[in-house]
Amino acid sequence: MKRLKKEEILTILSLSFPIIIENILQTLLGTTDTYFAGKLADNAIAGISITNIIMNIFISFFTAISIGTTAVVSRNYGKQDYKKTNQIMGQSILVSIIIGLLVGLICLFFYRPILYVSGADDSVLKFAIPYYLIVAVPSVFLCLQLVLSSCLRAIKDTKTPMYATGFSNILNILLDMLFINLGMGVIGLALATTISRIVGMFILLFKLQHHDNRIYLSKNSFIINKEIISSLLFIGLPAGIEKIIMRVGQLIYNNMIISIGVSAYVAHNIAGTIESYAYIPAMGFGLAISTLIGISIGENNFKQATRSTWIGYFLACICMIIIGLIFYIFAMPLASIFTSTKEIQFLVADVLRLIAFFQPFSALVQVITSALQGAGDTKFSMYSTFLGIWGIRLGLGYFLAITLNYGLKGVWYAYALDLTIRGILLLIRFNRGKWKTITI
Repeated sequence: MKRLKKEEILTILSLSFPIIIENILQTLLGTTDTYFAGKLADNAIAGISITNIIMNIFISFFTAISIGTTAVVSRNYGKQDYKKTNQIMGQSILVSIIIGLLVGLICLFFYRPILYVSGADDSVLKFAIPYYLIVAVPSVFLCLQLVLSSCLRAIKDTKTPMYATGFSNILNILLDMLFINLGMGVIGLALATTISRIVGMFILLFKLQHHDNRIYLSKNSFIINKEIISSLLFIGLPAGIEKIIMRVGQLIYNNMIISIGVSAYVAHNIAGTIESYAYIPAMGFGLAISTLIGISIGENNFKQATRSTWIGYFLACICMIIIGLIFYIFAMPLASIFTSTKEIQFLVADVLRLIAFFQPFSALVQVITSALQGAGDTKFSMYSTFLGIWGIRLGLGYFLAITLNYGLKGVWYAYALDLTIRGILLLIRFNRGKWKTITI
């Protein structure tokens, strides 16, 4: 790569930094209800956790529209075809309303079988059912929030989603406190979450409608256009299936770890929670690159698309190496934040020191996957995720952890190998340049 230009680095940082902050705020938003639920009862926490697990599966469908939106909008924005860009945004919003309403109806009419599949007993379900109904049935607002954020990011506005998430966070905390003091229990927590999502969604919609004189939504934007919807689904469906593959695989993965032992399962979840914060910078750079590569392709500037991707990976890799060093050096102090049990602390520390060496591969997977998705090449990352999750993480993980009796370390050895192999496969795919020939 030629010498890095300051302007290129600043462009990527200016796009990625708000996304990183937004992802941190999203993570905090997800823990707010859990924190306040802990003041009610342990089973309230379990009820909210069950809802979140189920919602993560439905969010896979919302993510499909979101990724398709980023790819198609950014490419047309790069072409400076603003009329088509506005049409695509309108169609994305229309599709998200339809899918959000369908998911909401499924959640409403089939809530009992959906929740009973979780295996929760009645003491947990009495908290889970009201929370689930209030949060899951109005799924259309969450779907719209994700898609509107993608619309704005695709036209290089990453700050508004950050501000909207920040405001939603503050509102959610204030409403949680108010409703808890009014004695509304989990119903109050659920209402706080739903209200904050609705408010966040309207902030995003207002900003999109008043972005500038080129980008706006009109009645014509919402007239059904089969060609645009087909493009969105062509790009988005493989990405959505990829997320479902990952979520279902993780459920089976968790069951396998439970069979190793309670201490191993607790340590695994603690290590996973700590490592989830490591993903945030890589995800931020990845989403920024997804936008830039789409715009560059729209400008027919494949050289800049490639260059932006490598600069994004370089910056993400630096962040992940620093995080890896923190994991390795401060493994025990980090573990002790979550548990006082020495046995679990040592297990967590071993895992963190192991995974510290593979953070550059984690950055590679995140950034190159986002780059390919931004270019419209979503099928390959779906195939690589299937291989990684089901072939390596589950298949090899079972062999190492259960058959060879490596325990929790065996699970994380397989995870590290999954990151390595997937990263290499994605890198080969990107370098071959197939993404340059995809038309959407």
